[in-house]
Amino acid sequence: MELDVNTLFMVTMHVEVMLGLLLYFVWAQNFSKKALAWWGSAHMLRAGSIMLFGMHGSVPGWASIDVANAGLFASFALLWCGARVFGGRSPEPVWALVGVTIWLLACRLPQFSTTLELRSMVGSGIVTAYVWLTAFEFWRNREEPLISRWPAIFLLFAHGSLFLLRTPLGVMLHMSPASQYSKSGWLGLLSVEALLFTISISFILVAMAKEHTELRHRNAARTDELTGIANRRGFLEQAVASMRRANDAQSVAVLLFDLDRFKPINDQFGHGIGDRVLQIFADTAKAHINPGLVGRWGGDEFVAVLYDTPSDRAATLAERIQVAFEKATADIDGRPAHATVSTGMVYSTAGALDLPSLLVQADSALYRAKEKGRNRLEVTACEAAAAVSEGEQQAARARLMRRQEVAA
Repeated sequence: MELDVNTLFMVTMHVEVMLGLLLYFVWAQNFSKKALAWWGSAHMLRAGSIMLFGMHGSVPGWASIDVANAGLFASFALLWCGARVFGGRSPEPVWALVGVTIWLLACRLPQFSTTLELRSMVGSGIVTAYVWLTAFEFWRNREEPLISRWPAIFLLFAHGSLFLLRTPLGVMLHMSPASQYSKSGWLGLLSVEALLFTISISFILVAMAKEHTELRHRNAARTDELTGIANRRGFLEQAVASMRRANDAQSVAVLLFDLDRFKPINDQFGHGIGDRVLQIFADTAKAHINPGLVGRWGGDEFVAVLYDTPSDRAATLAERIQVAFEKATADIDGRPAHATVSTGMVYSTAGALDLPSLLVQADSALYRAKEKGRNRLEVTACEAAAAVSEGEQQAARARLMRRQEVAA
Protein backbone atom coordinates (compact mmCIF):
# COMPACT_ATOMS: atom_id res chain seq x y z
CA MET A 1 0.00 0.00 0.00
CA GLU A 2 1.45 3.31 -1.06
CA LEU A 3 1.07 6.19 1.35
CA ASP A 4 1.78 9.80 0.57
CA VAL A 5 4.50 10.75 3.02
CA ASN A 6 3.65 14.46 3.01
CA THR A 7 0.00 13.69 3.77
CA LEU A 8 1.08 11.40 6.60
CA PHE A 9 3.28 14.11 8.07
CA MET A 10 0.49 16.67 7.74
CA VAL A 11 -2.08 14.46 9.50
CA THR A 12 0.35 13.57 12.29
CA MET A 13 1.32 17.21 12.81
CA HIS A 14 -2.31 18.30 13.15
CA VAL A 15 -3.04 15.45 15.56
CA GLU A 16 -0.07 16.46 17.71
CA VAL A 17 -1.28 20.07 17.83
CA MET A 18 -4.82 19.05 18.79
CA LEU A 19 -3.57 16.73 21.52
CA GLY A 20 -1.27 19.46 22.84
CA LEU A 21 -4.20 21.89 22.97
CA LEU A 22 -6.30 19.24 24.73
CA LEU A 23 -3.69 18.80 27.44
CA TYR A 24 -3.31 22.57 27.83
CA PHE A 25 -7.10 22.87 28.16
CA VAL A 26 -7.25 20.20 30.87
CA TRP A 27 -4.33 21.87 32.64
CA ALA A 28 -6.14 25.24 32.53
CA GLN A 29 -8.97 23.66 34.51
CA ASN A 30 -6.59 22.64 37.28
CA PHE A 31 -3.30 24.55 37.30
CA SER A 32 -1.97 22.36 40.12
CA LYS A 33 -1.52 19.56 37.57
CA LYS A 34 1.66 21.01 36.08
CA ALA A 35 2.54 17.71 34.45
CA LEU A 36 -0.21 18.36 31.90
CA ALA A 37 1.59 21.52 30.78
CA TRP A 38 4.81 19.55 30.27
CA TRP A 39 2.98 16.88 28.27
CA GLY A 40 1.12 19.49 26.21
CA SER A 41 4.41 21.19 25.41
CA ALA A 42 5.83 17.83 24.34
CA HIS A 43 3.06 17.47 21.75
CA MET A 44 3.58 21.00 20.45
CA LEU A 45 7.31 20.50 20.12
CA ARG A 46 6.75 17.19 18.37
CA ALA A 47 4.35 18.89 15.94
CA GLY A 48 7.06 21.41 15.06
CA SER A 49 9.57 18.62 14.49
CA ILE A 50 7.18 16.75 12.22
CA MET A 51 6.59 19.93 10.25
CA LEU A 52 10.34 20.22 9.67
CA PHE A 53 10.51 16.55 8.64
CA GLY A 54 7.79 17.21 6.08
CA MET A 55 9.73 20.16 4.69
CA HIS A 56 12.71 17.99 3.81
CA GLY A 57 14.01 19.11 0.43
CA SER A 58 12.52 22.57 0.81
CA VAL A 59 14.73 23.65 3.70
CA PRO A 60 18.41 22.93 4.43
CA GLY A 61 19.22 19.42 5.62
CA TRP A 62 20.49 20.62 8.98
CA ALA A 63 16.99 22.00 9.67
CA SER A 64 14.87 19.13 8.33
CA ILE A 65 17.10 16.41 9.79
CA ASP A 66 19.39 17.62 12.59
CA VAL A 67 17.11 20.22 14.19
CA ALA A 68 13.94 18.23 13.51
CA ASN A 69 15.35 15.16 15.25
CA ALA A 70 16.65 17.27 18.12
CA GLY A 71 13.14 18.64 18.59
CA LEU A 72 11.72 15.12 18.51
CA PHE A 73 14.14 13.97 21.21
CA ALA A 74 13.38 17.05 23.29
CA SER A 75 9.64 16.27 23.09
CA PHE A 76 10.20 12.84 24.60
CA ALA A 77 12.42 14.45 27.23
CA LEU A 78 9.49 16.74 28.13
CA LEU A 79 7.29 13.65 28.42
CA TRP A 80 9.76 12.29 30.99
CA CYS A 81 9.91 15.63 32.84
CA GLY A 82 6.13 15.66 33.05
CA ALA A 83 6.14 12.16 34.52
CA ARG A 84 8.59 13.29 37.20
CA VAL A 85 6.44 16.33 38.03
CA PHE A 86 3.37 14.07 38.16
CA GLY A 87 5.14 11.93 40.76
CA GLY A 88 6.05 14.96 42.88
CA ARG A 89 9.69 15.20 41.79
CA SER A 90 11.70 17.95 40.15
CA PRO A 91 11.60 17.92 36.33
CA GLU A 92 15.41 17.83 35.92
CA PRO A 93 15.50 19.94 32.72
CA VAL A 94 19.30 19.70 32.54
CA TRP A 95 19.17 15.91 32.20
CA ALA A 96 16.37 16.35 29.69
CA LEU A 97 18.83 18.12 27.40
CA VAL A 98 21.39 15.31 27.48
CA GLY A 99 19.87 13.44 24.55
CA VAL A 100 19.54 16.58 22.46
CA THR A 101 23.13 17.56 23.24
CA ILE A 102 24.47 14.12 22.29
CA TRP A 103 22.58 14.26 19.00
CA LEU A 104 23.68 17.77 18.03
CA LEU A 105 27.32 17.07 18.91
CA ALA A 106 27.25 13.82 16.95
CA CYS A 107 25.83 15.65 13.95
CA ARG A 108 29.07 17.65 13.83
CA LEU A 109 31.03 14.48 13.05
CA PRO A 110 31.41 13.84 9.30
CA GLN A 111 31.14 10.07 9.57
CA PHE A 112 27.98 10.32 11.68
CA SER A 113 26.29 12.68 9.22
CA THR A 114 26.92 10.36 6.26
CA THR A 115 26.04 7.05 7.96
CA LEU A 116 22.27 6.71 8.09
CA GLU A 117 22.34 3.43 9.98
CA LEU A 118 24.42 4.96 12.77
CA ARG A 119 22.14 7.99 12.94
CA SER A 120 19.12 5.71 13.13
CA MET A 121 20.60 3.63 15.93
CA VAL A 122 21.63 6.66 18.01
CA GLY A 123 18.30 8.41 17.49
CA SER A 124 16.32 5.28 18.34
CA GLY A 125 18.40 4.79 21.48
CA ILE A 126 17.73 8.34 22.67
CA VAL A 127 13.97 8.01 22.14
CA THR A 128 13.90 4.62 23.83
CA ALA A 129 15.83 5.95 26.82
CA TYR A 130 13.39 8.81 27.45
CA VAL A 131 10.30 6.66 26.86
CA TRP A 132 11.51 3.93 29.19
CA LEU A 133 12.50 6.53 31.80
CA THR A 134 8.95 7.87 31.61
CA ALA A 135 7.58 4.37 32.16
CA PHE A 136 9.94 3.97 35.12
CA GLU A 137 8.72 7.21 36.71
CA PHE A 138 5.14 5.94 36.57
CA TRP A 139 6.18 2.54 37.89
CA ARG A 140 8.16 3.88 40.86
CA ASN A 141 4.97 5.54 42.18
CA ARG A 142 2.97 2.32 41.84
CA GLU A 143 1.97 2.37 45.53
CA GLU A 144 -0.49 5.11 44.60
CA PRO A 145 -3.59 3.22 43.39
CA LEU A 146 -4.12 4.59 39.87
CA ILE A 147 -5.63 2.04 37.50
CA SER A 148 -4.67 4.07 34.42
CA ARG A 149 -1.00 3.89 35.42
CA TRP A 150 -0.59 0.33 34.12
CA PRO A 151 -1.74 0.80 30.51
CA ALA A 152 0.48 3.88 30.37
CA ILE A 153 3.50 1.84 31.49
CA PHE A 154 2.69 -0.91 28.99
CA LEU A 155 2.31 1.50 26.05
CA LEU A 156 5.50 3.36 26.91
CA PHE A 157 7.51 0.17 27.24
CA ALA A 158 6.12 -1.23 23.96
CA HIS A 159 6.73 2.01 22.05
CA GLY A 160 10.27 2.30 23.37
CA SER A 161 10.95 -1.32 22.46
CA LEU A 162 9.76 -0.79 18.89
CA PHE A 163 12.00 2.25 18.51
CA LEU A 164 14.96 0.29 19.86
CA LEU A 165 14.31 -2.58 17.44
CA ARG A 166 13.56 -0.38 14.44
CA THR A 167 17.00 -0.69 12.86
CA PRO A 168 17.47 -4.43 13.59
CA LEU A 169 14.00 -5.13 12.19
CA GLY A 170 14.92 -3.26 9.03
CA VAL A 171 18.01 -5.44 8.65
CA MET A 172 15.96 -8.60 9.19
CA LEU A 173 13.56 -7.47 6.47
CA HIS A 174 16.55 -7.00 4.14
CA MET A 175 16.01 -3.26 3.93
CA SER A 176 18.89 -0.85 3.75
CA PRO A 177 18.83 2.10 6.14
CA ALA A 178 17.95 4.43 3.30
CA SER A 179 15.09 2.27 2.10
CA GLN A 180 13.60 2.23 5.61
CA TYR A 181 12.76 5.86 5.06
CA SER A 182 12.14 5.86 1.33
CA LYS A 183 9.75 2.91 1.15
CA SER A 184 6.39 4.27 2.14
CA GLY A 185 5.12 0.89 3.41
CA TRP A 186 7.76 0.65 6.14
CA LEU A 187 7.61 4.35 6.87
CA GLY A 188 3.84 4.16 6.97
CA LEU A 189 3.93 1.30 9.47
CA LEU A 190 6.26 3.23 11.78
CA SER A 191 4.27 6.43 11.39
CA VAL A 192 0.91 4.77 12.04
CA GLU A 193 2.29 3.10 15.16
CA ALA A 194 3.67 6.43 16.37
CA LEU A 195 0.33 8.11 15.65
CA LEU A 196 -1.64 5.45 17.52
CA PHE A 197 0.80 5.67 20.41
CA THR A 198 0.63 9.43 20.74
CA ILE A 199 -3.18 9.43 20.65
CA SER A 200 -3.49 6.57 23.14
CA ILE A 201 -0.91 7.84 25.60
CA SER A 202 -2.39 11.34 25.57
CA PHE A 203 -5.84 10.18 26.60
CA ILE A 204 -4.35 7.83 29.18
CA LEU A 205 -2.33 10.71 30.65
CA VAL A 206 -5.50 12.82 30.89
CA ALA A 207 -7.22 9.88 32.61
CA MET A 208 -4.29 9.56 35.03
CA ALA A 209 -4.48 13.24 35.92
CA LYS A 210 -8.23 13.01 36.50
CA GLU A 211 -7.90 9.83 38.55
CA HIS A 212 -5.08 11.40 40.57
CA THR A 213 -7.21 14.47 41.36
CA GLU A 214 -10.13 12.31 42.46
CA LEU A 215 -7.83 10.24 44.66
CA ARG A 216 -6.44 13.38 46.30
CA HIS A 217 -9.97 14.64 46.95
CA ARG A 218 -10.96 11.34 48.54
CA ASN A 219 -7.85 11.37 50.70
CA ALA A 220 -8.46 15.00 51.70
CA ALA A 221 -11.98 14.08 52.85
CA ARG A 222 -10.44 11.46 55.13
CA THR A 223 -7.49 13.50 56.42
CA ASP A 224 -7.39 16.07 59.19
CA GLU A 225 -6.12 19.27 57.62
CA LEU A 226 -4.35 20.56 60.73
CA THR A 227 -2.45 17.47 61.84
CA GLY A 228 -2.15 15.55 58.56
CA ILE A 229 -3.38 12.29 60.13
CA ALA A 230 -6.69 10.54 59.43
CA ASN A 231 -9.82 12.32 60.60
CA ARG A 232 -12.65 10.41 62.31
CA ARG A 233 -14.16 9.26 59.03
CA GLY A 234 -10.83 8.20 57.59
CA PHE A 235 -9.78 6.44 60.78
CA LEU A 236 -13.02 4.46 61.04
CA GLU A 237 -12.78 3.35 57.40
CA GLN A 238 -9.16 2.27 57.79
CA ALA A 239 -9.72 0.64 61.16
CA VAL A 240 -12.79 -1.33 60.08
CA ALA A 241 -11.00 -2.53 56.93
CA SER A 242 -7.84 -3.45 58.81
CA MET A 243 -9.78 -5.28 61.54
CA ARG A 244 -11.52 -7.37 58.87
CA ARG A 245 -8.13 -8.31 57.48
CA ALA A 246 -6.79 -8.95 60.99
CA ASN A 247 -9.31 -11.57 62.06
CA ASP A 248 -6.39 -13.90 62.77
CA ALA A 249 -4.63 -11.32 64.91
CA GLN A 250 -3.91 -12.57 68.40
CA SER A 251 -4.66 -9.22 70.02
CA VAL A 252 -6.11 -5.78 69.39
CA ALA A 253 -5.56 -2.66 71.49
CA VAL A 254 -7.65 0.51 71.09
CA LEU A 255 -6.47 3.74 72.73
CA LEU A 256 -8.40 6.97 73.19
CA PHE A 257 -6.41 10.12 74.04
CA ASP A 258 -7.88 13.34 75.44
CA LEU A 259 -5.63 16.38 75.89
CA ASP A 260 -5.97 17.69 79.43
CA ARG A 261 -7.31 21.22 79.97
CA PHE A 262 -6.85 22.12 76.33
CA LYS A 263 -9.26 25.06 76.44
CA PRO A 264 -7.19 26.96 79.06
CA ILE A 265 -4.13 26.51 76.82
CA ASN A 266 -6.02 28.14 73.94
CA ASP A 267 -7.26 30.92 76.22
CA GLN A 268 -3.84 31.63 77.73
CA PHE A 269 -1.53 31.26 74.74
CA GLY A 270 -3.84 31.71 71.76
CA HIS A 271 -5.17 29.36 69.11
CA GLY A 272 -1.86 29.35 67.25
CA ILE A 273 -0.14 27.62 70.17
CA GLY A 274 -3.20 25.43 70.61
CA ASP A 275 -2.87 24.25 67.02
CA ARG A 276 0.80 23.52 67.57
CA VAL A 277 -0.09 21.43 70.63
CA LEU A 278 -2.47 19.34 68.49
CA GLN A 279 0.16 18.93 65.79
CA ILE A 280 2.81 17.93 68.32
CA PHE A 281 0.57 15.26 69.78
CA ALA A 282 -0.28 13.87 66.34
CA ASP A 283 3.42 13.70 65.43
CA THR A 284 4.29 12.12 68.77
CA ALA A 285 1.58 9.46 68.46
CA LYS A 286 2.57 8.61 64.88
CA ALA A 287 6.22 8.27 65.89
CA HIS A 288 5.40 5.76 68.64
CA ILE A 289 2.49 3.85 67.10
CA ASN A 290 4.12 2.40 64.03
CA PRO A 291 2.89 0.08 62.70
CA GLY A 292 -0.66 0.91 63.69
CA LEU A 293 -3.39 3.42 62.99
CA VAL A 294 -3.64 6.91 64.46
CA GLY A 295 -6.46 9.38 63.87
CA ARG A 296 -7.95 12.57 65.21
CA TRP A 297 -11.28 11.68 66.74
CA GLY A 298 -12.39 15.31 66.97
CA GLY A 299 -11.43 18.45 68.86
CA ASP A 300 -8.67 17.57 71.30
CA GLU A 301 -9.24 13.81 71.16
CA PHE A 302 -7.23 11.21 69.27
CA VAL A 303 -7.59 7.48 68.72
CA ALA A 304 -5.21 4.65 67.84
CA VAL A 305 -5.34 0.93 67.11
CA LEU A 306 -2.53 -1.60 67.61
CA TYR A 307 -2.50 -5.19 66.38
CA ASP A 308 -0.60 -8.17 67.76
CA THR A 309 1.00 -6.07 70.48
CA PRO A 310 1.20 -7.49 74.02
CA SER A 311 -0.88 -5.56 76.53
CA ASP A 312 2.14 -4.45 78.55
CA ARG A 313 3.85 -3.27 75.36
CA ALA A 314 0.76 -1.30 74.30
CA ALA A 315 0.51 0.28 77.76
CA THR A 316 4.20 1.17 77.66
CA LEU A 317 3.74 2.86 74.29
CA ALA A 318 0.84 4.90 75.65
CA GLU A 319 2.90 6.02 78.65
CA ARG A 320 5.84 6.93 76.42
CA ILE A 321 3.53 9.06 74.31
CA GLN A 322 2.36 10.86 77.45
CA VAL A 323 5.92 11.56 78.59
CA ALA A 324 7.18 12.60 75.14
CA PHE A 325 4.17 14.85 74.56
CA GLU A 326 4.54 16.69 77.86
CA LYS A 327 8.24 17.18 77.20
CA ALA A 328 7.65 18.44 73.64
CA THR A 329 5.11 21.03 74.80
CA ALA A 330 7.21 22.37 77.67
CA ASP A 331 8.46 25.10 75.34
CA ILE A 332 6.57 26.01 72.16
CA ASP A 333 8.03 29.11 70.58
CA GLY A 334 8.98 30.33 74.04
CA ARG A 335 5.56 29.52 75.52
CA PRO A 336 5.49 26.95 78.39
CA ALA A 337 2.30 25.10 77.44
CA HIS A 338 3.14 21.97 79.46
CA ALA A 339 0.26 20.04 77.93
CA THR A 340 -0.63 16.59 79.21
CA VAL A 341 -2.91 13.82 77.97
CA SER A 342 -5.22 11.26 79.54
CA THR A 343 -5.47 7.85 77.93
CA GLY A 344 -8.01 5.06 78.00
CA MET A 345 -7.00 1.69 76.57
CA VAL A 346 -8.93 -1.50 75.92
CA TYR A 347 -7.08 -4.70 75.16
CA SER A 348 -8.69 -7.68 73.49
CA THR A 349 -7.54 -11.17 72.65
CA ALA A 350 -10.99 -12.04 71.30
CA GLY A 351 -11.21 -11.27 67.62
CA ALA A 352 -15.01 -11.38 67.66
CA LEU A 353 -15.36 -7.93 69.21
CA ASP A 354 -16.08 -5.15 66.75
CA LEU A 355 -14.63 -1.67 66.73
CA PRO A 356 -17.66 0.18 68.20
CA SER A 357 -17.60 -2.11 71.24
CA LEU A 358 -13.88 -1.56 71.73
CA LEU A 359 -14.30 2.22 71.41
CA VAL A 360 -17.04 2.21 74.05
CA GLN A 361 -14.84 0.34 76.51
CA ALA A 362 -11.83 2.54 75.71
CA ASP A 363 -13.98 5.60 76.40
CA SER A 364 -14.98 4.16 79.78
CA ALA A 365 -11.30 3.74 80.60
CA LEU A 366 -10.58 7.30 79.45
CA TYR A 367 -13.39 8.60 81.66
CA ARG A 368 -11.82 6.86 84.68
CA ALA A 369 -8.43 8.40 83.82
CA LYS A 370 -10.04 11.84 83.85
CA GLU A 371 -11.79 11.16 87.15
CA LYS A 372 -8.58 9.99 88.79
CA GLY A 373 -6.72 13.22 88.12
CA ARG A 374 -5.79 13.27 84.41
CA ASN A 375 -2.35 12.73 82.84
CA ARG A 376 -2.60 9.00 83.40
CA LEU A 377 -3.43 5.73 81.64
CA GLU A 378 -6.34 3.46 82.48
CA VAL A 379 -6.55 0.01 80.92
CA THR A 380 -9.57 -2.24 80.44
CA ALA A 381 -9.27 -5.85 79.33
CA CYS A 382 -12.13 -7.24 77.27
CA GLU A 383 -12.34 -10.20 79.61
CA ALA A 384 -13.34 -7.68 82.28
CA ALA A 385 -16.04 -6.15 80.11
CA ALA A 386 -18.71 -7.96 82.10
CA ALA A 387 -17.61 -6.00 85.15
CA VAL A 388 -18.49 -2.75 83.42
CA SER A 389 -22.05 -1.89 84.27
CA GLU A 390 -24.65 -1.40 81.58
CA GLY A 391 -25.09 2.16 82.81
CA GLU A 392 -21.39 2.90 82.32
CA GLN A 393 -21.47 1.45 78.82
CA GLN A 394 -24.54 3.52 77.94
CA ALA A 395 -22.86 6.64 79.30
CA ALA A 396 -19.74 5.88 77.23
CA ARG A 397 -21.84 5.43 74.11
CA ALA A 398 -23.57 8.74 74.81
CA ARG A 399 -20.22 10.50 75.19
CA LEU A 400 -18.99 9.01 71.91
CA MET A 401 -22.15 10.11 70.11
CA ARG A 402 -21.82 13.65 71.45
CA ARG A 403 -18.21 13.81 70.28
CA GLN A 404 -19.17 12.54 66.84
CA GLU A 405 -21.90 15.17 66.57
CA VAL A 406 -19.44 17.90 67.55
CA ALA A 407 -16.81 16.60 65.12
CA ALA A 408 -19.36 16.43 62.31
